[in-house]
Amino acid sequence: MSANVLPQRCPWCLASDAYMAYHDNEWGVPVHDDRMLFELLILEGAQAGLSWLTILNKRENYRRAFDNFDARKIARYSDQHVDRLLADAGIVRNRLKILATIQNAKAFLEVQSECGSFDRYIWGFVGGKPKQNRRRGMKLVPARTPESDAMSKDLKLRGFNFVGSTICYAYMQATGMVNDHLVRCFRHELVQEK
Repeated sequence: MSANVLPQRCPWCLASDAYMAYHDNEWGVPVHDDRMLFELLILEGAQAGLSWLTILNKRENYRRAFDNFDARKIARYSDQHVDRLLADAGIVRNRLKILATIQNAKAFLEVQSECGSFDRYIWGFVGGKPKQNRRRGMKLVPARTPESDAMSKDLKLRGFNFVGSTICYAYMQATGMVNDHLVRCFRHELVQEK
């Protein structure tokens, strides 16, 4: 094989360099760090109704605006914090999503307290290890699954917002709870080995 042959990738990531970098370095890699799990949960919720590329392009702004996703700080945000965030053009200025981030921080801390870590809780929806899918085409990748339905239902019962089943499945893909790299994608086997 020639050294100039490009690796095969999931087709969704070919639209931009930012998508490709995210796909090649993060998407589908199992995440067990509570802070990163919280960040991705918030970003997936922020993406509702928008493209993931919009959120990727604003990710550093989100980290700055939301104290690097420190749930303890966010849980204490006041009305003044909300006003500041609504004026921040670097993030999605949606009052409901901002308020949901604060509420989700509070619920996240409660889960940590109850379960010892958010990681232990959230990975329980897949039995503690990544579900290895072997999908051959994008049309075969579902928008939701019984596991994402269960996750969504339980998160909502615990007071989380912007955690519908479709958001939860995207979250499961992003955090490596499921491996949805297509089998022809060079990342499929690499992610399996993590």
